[in-house]
Amino acid sequence: MSEEIIYSASWLINPDASPVAGGALLVRNGIIVDAGPLNILRSTYSAPVVDFPGCVLLPGFINAHTHLELTHFPSWKLRSAVDYNPRRFTDWIIQLIKIARGLTAEDYPPSIREGVRMCLESGTTAIGEIVSNPAMAENYHHLQLAGRLYFELLGQDVGHFSGKLAAATAAAHRGEAHTLLTGLSPHSLYTIAHEHLAAIKDASASNALPLAIHLSESRSEASFVFDGSGDLANEFYPFVGWERFLGHPARCSSTELLDRYSLLTPTTLAVHCVHVSVADARIIKSRGSHIALCPRSNELLDVGRAPVALFKKFGIPLALGTDSLASNNSLSLWDELRFALDIFSNVLTVQDVLRMVTTGGAEALGISAHCGSLEAGKRADFQVIGNCDGNEARILERVMREGILQEVFVGGVCYTGDVDNIP
Repeated sequence: MSEEIIYSASWLINPDASPVAGGALLVRNGIIVDAGPLNILRSTYSAPVVDFPGCVLLPGFINAHTHLELTHFPSWKLRSAVDYNPRRFTDWIIQLIKIARGLTAEDYPPSIREGVRMCLESGTTAIGEIVSNPAMAENYHHLQLAGRLYFELLGQDVGHFSGKLAAATAAAHRGEAHTLLTGLSPHSLYTIAHEHLAAIKDASASNALPLAIHLSESRSEASFVFDGSGDLANEFYPFVGWERFLGHPARCSSTELLDRYSLLTPTTLAVHCVHVSVADARIIKSRGSHIALCPRSNELLDVGRAPVALFKKFGIPLALGTDSLASNNSLSLWDELRFALDIFSNVLTVQDVLRMVTTGGAEALGISAHCGSLEAGKRADFQVIGNCDGNEARILERVMREGILQEVFVGGVCYTGDVDNIP
């Protein structure tokens, strides 16, 4: 007979719903069977109750854009001989590559595990992860975070790129048997020859693989795509030996170029979107694509701030991501959402950011059937948040701005600090 447990707290909060006073969850085999007021669940089920008085039950967060393989970047930077002092976006890319060239395959697994630990201990239970090498996928499969692995694509030479695309597609098929779903991640429009975009579209469509792409993160990208100018052309391309691939500017925005090749679809996640115009936003909205904002990374790299008011005006679905520790100071979505609330205080409400890190993230990653809210049939991924006294009118504001994470449950199991101790 399967074990049932009722978890209760002073409040249960779901995105786009009124807080439930005395709310509770009935969990069986890692799945939410029922949710609602404790008195109703108690009268319906004979399961034992685990109560968290003075606390709130909140869905586990969904980090829509991560690079967990770079979690150890701060220590790699310290041990390298690279003079790490980037002043511009292009400097950062070049110095990141220099540091990565000093690594071995053995450096990445512990970095990924540390990233998973940091996610779980800060209430993140699902991720949209970029995997640069398909061979690293096995490092995620037993860790039981939900979400999607996007296998990265980049390159200019036809032979090299074709091999990358074939390997990524094969890895995506192998991964479908695991908890994490799969997809493809064309890195960006300055690291992929435009002649390869049609092949990416074909691979995505024929294999039903969603896409995630860094889009319009910097002015350097905008200049490069439009007319082939700027520091990406003058410094980055010579650094990686791609000079012979210069000379084919698109004469349009990154968004327009993606749209020319039908790469903006309802299953496309556009990451960053800092330098997009009204026309670009209109295209993204019309194609039904999602946007993952990474405001702290954008601030640290000094590339600007995304036009969030524009996205809200058009009703573009938004999610939130931390990016990596190569361009951020933590992997905590609590840190990210509070930063977003501060810098977009005239645009984003607490309801907006709660949706971005729950159902918005789930929709962006295509995992809404299993994650994002505390409803029957979904994984029992939830957080217990303390320091949350208040009436219904103020409780969400108090949680989002001042709440303190006390416990994290992944698939109905309390996380205790061991990334392998999750069924």
